[in-house]
Amino acid sequence: MDKLKMRTPNLADENFKKLAELFPNAVTETITGYKEDGKPIIERAIDADVLRQEISAQVVEGAQERYQFTWPDKKKSVVLANAPIAKTLRLDREKSVGRDGTKGNIDTENIYIEGDNLDVLKLLQETYLGKVKMIYIDPPYNTGNDFIYEDDFTQEIGEYLDNSGQFDDEGNRLVKNLDTNGRFHTDWLNMIYPRLKISKDLLSDDGIIFISIDDSEVKNLKNICDEIYSSTNFVGQLIWQNKKGGGNDSLHIAIEHEYILVYAKNKLLLEDFYETYSEAYIKRYNEEDDIGKYFWDTFRRKAGKQYYPIVCPDGTVLQYDNDGNAISWLRSKARFDIDMKNGEIRIVKIKDNWSVQFKQRMPKGKTPRSIFTTETVLNAYGTTSTGANDVYGYFKKDVFSNPKPVELIQFILGFGASENGIVLDFFSGSATTAESVFRANCQGKNNRFILVQIQENIDKMLRSSSNNAKRVAENAIQILDEISKPHVITELAEERIRRAGKKIKEETGADIDYGFRVFHVDSSNMKDVYYKPADYNQEQMSMYADNIKPDRTPEDLLFQVMLDLGVLLSSKIDEEEIAGKKVFSVENGYLIACFDNDITEKTVMEIAKRHPFYAIFRDSGLASDSVAVNFEQIFETYSPKTKRKVL
Repeated sequence: MDKLKMRTPNLADENFKKLAELFPNAVTETITGYKEDGKPIIERAIDADVLRQEISAQVVEGAQERYQFTWPDKKKSVVLANAPIAKTLRLDREKSVGRDGTKGNIDTENIYIEGDNLDVLKLLQETYLGKVKMIYIDPPYNTGNDFIYEDDFTQEIGEYLDNSGQFDDEGNRLVKNLDTNGRFHTDWLNMIYPRLKISKDLLSDDGIIFISIDDSEVKNLKNICDEIYSSTNFVGQLIWQNKKGGGNDSLHIAIEHEYILVYAKNKLLLEDFYETYSEAYIKRYNEEDDIGKYFWDTFRRKAGKQYYPIVCPDGTVLQYDNDGNAISWLRSKARFDIDMKNGEIRIVKIKDNWSVQFKQRMPKGKTPRSIFTTETVLNAYGTTSTGANDVYGYFKKDVFSNPKPVELIQFILGFGASENGIVLDFFSGSATTAESVFRANCQGKNNRFILVQIQENIDKMLRSSSNNAKRVAENAIQILDEISKPHVITELAEERIRRAGKKIKEETGADIDYGFRVFHVDSSNMKDVYYKPADYNQEQMSMYADNIKPDRTPEDLLFQVMLDLGVLLSSKIDEEEIAGKKVFSVENGYLIACFDNDITEKTVMEIAKRHPFYAIFRDSGLASDSVAVNFEQIFETYSPKTKRKVL
């Protein structure tokens, strides 16, 4: 049996292994010391000179002048992105909602995660590697008033990783990045870089990311994305008109727009982009044949170059209008004859006059416009006020600051997401993305979402210098008190999703997934001895015969195992009893796990007979040494291909 690692991978080590496999002759080994048993401590590294020779290209080193985008602590930011963590996600059944809207149910494919998004991205990076079709994020804009994650690079990296995800005495991990701060841009860059770097790996090869941003950091954000995604995968920079009217009190220019940067994982693999048609537009195409939807439109044109006579069923010839001018037709005579033969054109009498009509077929779609002229600006997809109204409808109060409108995100989903893809938002705030996915699914999509949001303390907002921010915070606290929930933004966002799902279901009656499983980031289920057995002597090891923390449940263990093995968090989970022991069956027996103690050969045999791909047990769960001895033989007999693992 193999032992599960139960921690995220060290990406720096993974990258080293890839280079070592490609260029083994570039690997050097140096003895840096000796262990207590006399064995040498060997440090492996890559020889840059050998690597340069192998790739026949110049490897830039040192302080040579060259074009690059850098800032203080960038190297530490890269290290932070690559470093592993020993954490997990724990399911909260009470907060979860089933696909039909039933509270406490987890039969849903949507996910909502409470916690630091850097931790969450690391926890998801293997399970959702290459599985996300679209990412939309609305990160803090760095205006001097927005809160950013306090990734403290003044600490040693090891100390930082130990403290990462921890909170201060008031439960906060967010700080205001005031514009008087000498590291104003640096702190923001160090916050966003590792998160974007990790999230890229979650995208499918034909995946795409949309990032909302304003003037303050758009230049720096584009430089970061050019580095992470490559400038060749830059798709476009949309302009969204987020405000309309007012602005007379602006000092110089009233800013009425924000940007949305668009990058592809691989632009060559992107499908064509087409905007989603409105319901009113679709209704116009009220007829359908084997080819598709269409409506009958006039073949006659006020101006053109196609002039020829058309003979009607009663012999009437249509060639000149009532003023004696030649009639212009839509298409050439040759094309008219073909279309007439194929039933694409008809000649009908309307109020004693003949009318030539053709089948105006619904086009595949309209390509989203560029940003350079007024009519191409995204001004038809809601404003900040629209976003506030979306939320107001559920709470009858303003409870979020500047939420994005559903119209905007739904518009992006229309061409950015597939028919059956995963949409990720790891700065999810007011949870507009969740409602947008619901509404898009009602129109024929079948996407599911993963939302991530830190448990931001709303009480802290009461100390804001902005009267409006205080008002919004007071409203939010009042709503949370009414539903007896803690004063954190995640509780409010989850309630918004529940109410949105209920309203949309009542309005549309659509049979879609209105649910979401709620998870929160926590420390690993395993005690330190699990990860560092060498730090404990034999006597201490005997004290830790059970290396699982006492407050953790079998379900907690199951989800950490699923993350470790790359099994989706939305997978179907069944519970049953086999030979008197509680057993989890994931995805119809793909993974079978039993975390009970005193497991007998009968339980092992019954599980093996089901031929799971993975079979998981506690290392200390087997009833006796005899069961442990026979364990492998049982699986070799009944299910030799099953991967057996323990924790």
